Amino acid sequence: MAVKNSKIALGIGMFLIGAVGGNMIYQYLQENSESNLAAKDAAQGMVQKHRPEFLLPDLDGKLHNIGEWDGKVVAVNFWATWCPPCRKEIPAFIELQDTYRLQGLQIIGIAIDEKEAVADYADTMGINYPILVGEQKAVDAAKDYGDRFGALPYTAIVDRQGNIVYIHRGEISRELAETKIKSVL
Repeated sequence: MAVKNSKIALGIGMFLIGAVGGNMIYQYLQENSESNLAAKDAAQGMVQKHRPEFLLPDLDGKLHNIGEWDGKVVAVNFWATWCPPCRKEIPAFIELQDTYRLQGLQIIGIAIDEKEAVADYADTMGINYPILVGEQKAVDAAKDYGDRFGALPYTAIVDRQGNIVYIHRGEISRELAETKIKSVL
């Protein structure tokens, strides 16, 4: 019986090692795939360029242009309520807005989603920064910021002169966002 249990344990161990190793290879290939490299190039191609204009409504229907926040450090975060990594990073953006608002930080959330879902989520989370919404117009704005392949979340940090200084595809940690924001405050 002990030999049989040892073989089962060995089999399970080999399976787990194979699964972890296979996942690591898959992640490496995904990160270095041709389309992913093209997406990274498109995003990084926006760094040091002047931020594109957009005109999108807020949750009350009032139109906003990014020029309203000229002279501030702006973190533009493209997100959706149905995107788990987007939802995960929002509490960090709320904290960063609280912490650095008086130093000139303005976070702007651009939801690629339906207005009602966004309004409900913003109320539930207590989002303390402007949320702009738009389905196709928000997608177009994200593309203008270098998000050619529709990555969500997608964050662009813009300095006080209106130049994009950092682009992040996917979920950004609070620590990294804070470091990049503080570098231009």
